[in-house]
Amino acid sequence: MTVKNADRDAIVHGKITEKPLRERPSYPTWAIKLVMAVTGLIFGLYVLVHMVGNLKIYMPDHNGIAAINEYGEFLRTMGAPVLPRESFLWLFRIVLLAAIVLHIHGAFALHGRSRVSRGKFARTNLVGGLNTFSSRTMLITGIILLLFIVFHILDLTMGVTPAAPEAFVHGEIYANLIASFSRWPVAIFYILAMVVLFLHLSHGIWLAVSDLGITGKRWRKALLVVAYLVPAIVMIGNISMPLSIALGWLS
Repeated sequence: MTVKNADRDAIVHGKITEKPLRERPSYPTWAIKLVMAVTGLIFGLYVLVHMVGNLKIYMPDHNGIAAINEYGEFLRTMGAPVLPRESFLWLFRIVLLAAIVLHIHGAFALHGRSRVSRGKFARTNLVGGLNTFSSRTMLITGIILLLFIVFHILDLTMGVTPAAPEAFVHGEIYANLIASFSRWPVAIFYILAMVVLFLHLSHGIWLAVSDLGITGKRWRKALLVVAYLVPAIVMIGNISMPLSIALGWLS
């Protein structure tokens, strides 16, 4: 054990030590948790707004142009003429990229510290339920979502085959969605990824509530509802699109 003002004879005989049990980390755990909470909430807000924008696929055409295509053009020209074309879009992408790098680094850092701290005295299966399952699989669901993000960018942003269909055309968002989700394996992969997103995001929001120091009973009850309601809305909204296209309801 570690003590202060130790008996020198006891130290010589190896019974006690003045050395710390483990080295002090470069960054405190609370700081890493805070960064993960903030970056996680950024992604939570992003996927919600992204889902709302993508739901324009259900809106009627305007002057022969698909509503979601108009929305995509609006994002590319946001800030014009003050900013060059796609400047805002690239600024937003850089922020998201920085956030995901910090989030991934924090996840692995906390996972490593947790394993070192528990050592051989790790306790498992003490409680059950969805929340506990989500907690135990946060790292796994995070890795799955990272793979999904890479595939999603290759498929619907960059149009790189074989992730994207051969018919991919830059700027034709509606047609690209139809072509991509008409492939049943891709549609199923997107649907499963949204279920994983629900598990990861719901538990992540609840962790962020604690890490941000929100302790009031009323606030915690309200935010517990938000932690499950918002990810559920995102999941249902995002699943409806590939499912509607794969079943032929949209074409």
